[in-house]
Amino acid sequence: MHCDVDLSLSIIQDTMNLSEKGSSLVLGQKHIVKEPDPAERVRILRKVDWHILPLVTLFYLLSFLDRVNVGNAKVAGMSTDLNLTGLKYNIAVAVLFPTHCLAEVPSNIALKLFRPSRWIPTIMVAWGLVMTLMCLVNSYQSLVIARACLGLAEGGLLPGVNYYICNWYPRSERSKRLAIFFSAVTLAGAFGGLLAYGIENMDGIGGLHGWQWIFCLEGLATVAVACVAFFSMQDYPDAATFLTEPERAYVLDMLKHDDNNLAAHYSIQFVLQAMKDYKIYIQVLIALGFAVPGYAIAIFTPTIINELGYSSTHAQLLTVPPFVVACCVTLIVGIYSDKHSLRGPYIIGSSSVALIGYIVLYCSTRPGPSYVGVFLAALGVYPSIPVFLAWVGSNAGGDLKRGVALAIVIGLGSLGGICASFTYIDPPRFNVGHGTIMGFLSLAYSFILMKNLSM
Repeated sequence: MHCDVDLSLSIIQDTMNLSEKGSSLVLGQKHIVKEPDPAERVRILRKVDWHILPLVTLFYLLSFLDRVNVGNAKVAGMSTDLNLTGLKYNIAVAVLFPTHCLAEVPSNIALKLFRPSRWIPTIMVAWGLVMTLMCLVNSYQSLVIARACLGLAEGGLLPGVNYYICNWYPRSERSKRLAIFFSAVTLAGAFGGLLAYGIENMDGIGGLHGWQWIFCLEGLATVAVACVAFFSMQDYPDAATFLTEPERAYVLDMLKHDDNNLAAHYSIQFVLQAMKDYKIYIQVLIALGFAVPGYAIAIFTPTIINELGYSSTHAQLLTVPPFVVACCVTLIVGIYSDKHSLRGPYIIGSSSVALIGYIVLYCSTRPGPSYVGVFLAALGVYPSIPVFLAWVGSNAGGDLKRGVALAIVIGLGSLGGICASFTYIDPPRFNVGHGTIMGFLSLAYSFILMKNLSM
């Protein structure tokens, strides 16, 4: 009887020390995680969103802007000043992608070994300095060398941030977040045109041409953001300073259950597993199918519009609306893909719209319909890519294997930029380019359709 009384008093005392905070019960220093109500789950994820997504989206906006601003520089007079005749411009565009590909797998392994808040800002400083110094190029040869260095410095960002996002969100929540992150590509297309329009007017200041100021100012912006990121970027949920202890416990528990307790430590075994997985190389083919049109739109849209009969100034401005619309559609597709827990149908639907856009571009001889084709191509290609990357990250396996798989798919897929660089070589109608893009879209479409039918 005495023992029962002592036990009852002990239980009462423990109960008095038990406090509920958000989604966890706190007993002393131990956290017993319980499933919160849906509203609480949404609140926690929104809190993560506000602290993670704006920064990484800004990173990718700057990355893509620095990668493709060569297209705006070309329209602003770079081709004339550097005497980029024949295929010289195409070669200068293409040399970025081999070094870009070489950097991606080592960079993601380094990201696993080092803290994201140190590794990602470091590579940003590197490519920002390269971009800034590109304002000094005065020949075709120096432009080629600078572009190759830019690819090597910048290559780790896209697979690194994809891997980083996978470490913060469960699979069912990734598509919309990757869509927000990837919307930076379309924003880069829109801002690139607006910035180029404004910066062109700086021609002659400091002895630099307008296109040189494009490189200089956009590179300096990257370095500035990187310096801020050293102090403001979060690493992983277990060390998140913006989350309370119960919120951290809930996020970690959610990710642990989502990964089914797969390994998260470093081992060369997981690197080799990723490299030997044949499914990853099928995904590489799909990535190539999307990378070629994605880069072609970003790099050559100013040129395509310029060849429709518009002046270089108007061509810079007319690149903005297609990318703004594509940004909105990318976000909508990502949100509904997560809401319905579907990937394949949304990728197939978006790809179909892109194919229609390129058919219009191929067949049209008038500026109006051709401009509509540019709209359809952009709002069809870009929504497909983040949904596809969410699918890759969700099916790759454990923590390290996922990072390597994303790096392989994005790295080898980015070689599509080489092909994209040589597609638009027959102005003014660019039928070779449009036809090539339709072929690559059909490749991606076919593999996604077969995957969807086999499920």
